[in-house]
Amino acid sequence: MTEPVRPPRSQHFGSLVAKNPDNELFRFSLAQALLAENRAAEALEHLAACSARKADWMMPRILLGKTLLALGRPAEARPWLEEALHLAIAQNHDDPAQELRTLLKE
Repeated sequence: MTEPVRPPRSQHFGSLVAKNPDNELFRFSLAQALLAENRAAEALEHLAACSARKADWMMPRILLGKTLLALGRPAEARPWLEEALHLAIAQNHDDPAQELRTLLKE
């Protein structure tokens, strides 16, 4: 017996964001779903919104920087990656800090 076809996760989180546009957790989940569906350009606005709303939230900045790099926009990615590195260091997140240092060297 085959399982029913589920709608894409982005559809689920997109409807949650439409109902609650100020909820940064819904936006972050939507961005992650869009990235998983290879829809990077669409994820940018949600990652930027998350970064704008929470000054100490490292993960959306990392994903935003990586997404911009993947889209061939390294000059735009660099400030996000640098900001994420500062947060990683301040919050004692050693593994992300090392990853960010590597990305910034490239």
